[in-house]
Amino acid sequence: MTKVITYGTYDLLHYGHIRLLERAKALGDYLIVGVTAEDFDKTRGKINVQQSLMERIEGVRATGLADEIIIEEYEGQKIDDIRRYHVDIFAIGSDWRGKFDYLNEYCKVVYLDRTEGVSSTKLRSEKHAIRLGLVGETSDLRKFRKESGYVNGAVISGVCGDEESEFQDLLEQSDAMYILSHPDVHARQIKAALEAGRHVLCESPIALSVQECEELFALAKEKKCVLMEAIKTAYSTAYYRLLLLAKSGRIGKVVSVDAACTRLEDEANVYPGQFNRSWGSLCDWGPTALLPVFQLLGTDYAEKQIITHYADEAKAYDAFSRVNFVYKDAMASIQVGKGIKSEGDLVVSGTEGYIYVPAPWWKTDYFEIRYENPANNKRYFYQLDGEGIRYEIVAFLKSIEDGRDNSYVDRHVSKAITGIMEDFYRKKDVREI
Repeated sequence: MTKVITYGTYDLLHYGHIRLLERAKALGDYLIVGVTAEDFDKTRGKINVQQSLMERIEGVRATGLADEIIIEEYEGQKIDDIRRYHVDIFAIGSDWRGKFDYLNEYCKVVYLDRTEGVSSTKLRSEKHAIRLGLVGETSDLRKFRKESGYVNGAVISGVCGDEESEFQDLLEQSDAMYILSHPDVHARQIKAALEAGRHVLCESPIALSVQECEELFALAKEKKCVLMEAIKTAYSTAYYRLLLLAKSGRIGKVVSVDAACTRLEDEANVYPGQFNRSWGSLCDWGPTALLPVFQLLGTDYAEKQIITHYADEAKAYDAFSRVNFVYKDAMASIQVGKGIKSEGDLVVSGTEGYIYVPAPWWKTDYFEIRYENPANNKRYFYQLDGEGIRYEIVAFLKSIEDGRDNSYVDRHVSKAITGIMEDFYRKKDVREI
């Protein structure tokens, strides 16, 4: 029996895929098809795959051409698979010509001509592009604009500041809005966008009161619009894997989460001479630092304390803040700073070990699980492109296209983050130093 193996993403399965599978099938008696997992696709730069892994597998299965379907999850797996399944021929599209010549050491390599004029990338790009308006005043808008260029289906329709007239003009030119304005105006701008039938991706926090947060999500549901909270760290492959490992009991029961996010203030992110118009530490860094706390320990904490140091006499700009949480059977602490520097790491402590993520943990592509016996320690590496922003944009566009919530930040987490901000500004459980 001659065994043939081939690999692909098979997103939006089309005639070109089927013809390639038919040619591969004709090379032997038994065809193995490897479908690449989402995480592995990301490491290869395919960040805007439209269908889930199971949808893509079912698409391949429905062709009736695959005798066996496997999942490709890591670099170097092709050699392992060729050996494991005793493969005779490796077949791949001609656009990869020369790339896999090294596999000739293990089996015969055949490059198959692709069907001209059709591809998943072309199909994705031919979909109706979402006109995305950008709202804000900081340098981060330039970063977001750059990252959107890597995502099919997004076209920047314009940029505006906080001025009401500019905002309304941009609304008329856009299908969706990305909001990075001052937190004071988030709720107002989100409400205006939703009432106009526009989808919204807004930097966290989306509001400064829990009531406003709940009302905005209710309005989005009523208007059948997407409202997503933008916390780029949530879309980092390494961070997502960290959550899964912690929740699966790899370090036993999680009893503590400690996260720090600090930087010395960048003048580009401050309105000249106006501390009260710039983001303070808790508003800027708080949502990111709170993310692992609420996603690992939940939002039902028993008590909390906020300790803060202000940089101005008006007490409108906190240069450094710490929030301590007490849960029924766990604890957590975050520290955030703009103007005061600290080690920006993340430590998740458990009854059997702990997870350590070095600074800057919010842009991590690497973390470790450490145990009492160092010989059992394990390191994890995942490629991170665009600090997670481009993956966040993909999730937002996918939510718009398929009408499902693809956000990695659950609404109860959004509500809890907003609750911390509300208590901070109302001076509830706050101690000033």
